[in-house]
Amino acid sequence: VQLQAYGGGLVQAGGSLRLSCAGTGRTLSAYTMSWFRQAPGKEREFVAGINKSRVRKYYTDSVKGRFTISGDNAKNTVSLQMNNLKPEDTAVYYCAARYAAWSGTYPLNNMDYWGKGTQVTVSS
Repeated sequence: VQLQAYGGGLVQAGGSLRLSCAGTGRTLSAYTMSWFRQAPGKEREFVAGINKSRVRKYYTDSVKGRFTISGDNAKNTVSLQMNNLKPEDTAVYYCAARYAAWSGTYPLNNMDYWGKGTQVTVSS
């Protein structure tokens, strides 16, 4: 599967953005999906994940209550709705897929496929 993330941009603190990840080559419902981010000078970190059935979701603590991950099988996309953005959310955001199942109870790792990132910049 090939992944393409889009929807990034520049937004003021407190604003919202919606990132989407489009899949080509295979249906994304066959994969556990996730969003990661990498801020300048920092390691890439897990942000949110959603299991194959799109029922179980897991978020890193810093985004809980502000970000929502969801899947749209008809459009073959997975999205990340980001509300109440903070300057510390500034990063390049990546979507990733993993064929293995996932319980939705811990942060994801060992992803099989990665899309190119999309830049999110939050100004104070």
